[in-house]
Amino acid sequence: MKSTIRNRNDIIKLVNTFYDKVKKDAKIGYFFTEVAHVNWEDHLSKMYDFWDNILFCNGNYTGNPIVKHKELHQKSKMNESHILHWNLLFDQTVDELFVGEKASEVKKRAANIAMAMMYKTIE
Repeated sequence: MKSTIRNRNDIIKLVNTFYDKVKKDAKIGYFFTEVAHVNWEDHLSKMYDFWDNILFCNGNYTGNPIVKHKELHQKSKMNESHILHWNLLFDQTVDELFVGEKASEVKKRAANIAMAMMYKTIE
């Protein structure tokens, strides 16, 4: 049975499930595995803090995702379809795992982040 997103453990579940999909995804997975050569332990830890801060305002995230994505874009051009696909995978993952107010909120926040990435990252 699906539950609402209640705490950091739920954030960890969401992030891990989402990035398990991303790693294998034919459309965007290569950005992580072949272009950025992501250190998954480090990246996942940052994403736990990022989404935990987004939903629960705990202030434990520091970083600038726009700068990181601009650097990635310089290495391998991203386009609107890449970012929209990221957002689609994220929404699907939320819907598979959670329901309720926080699930709706995290999807809205992800959509806003995707739009910001599109306009501030892609030339």
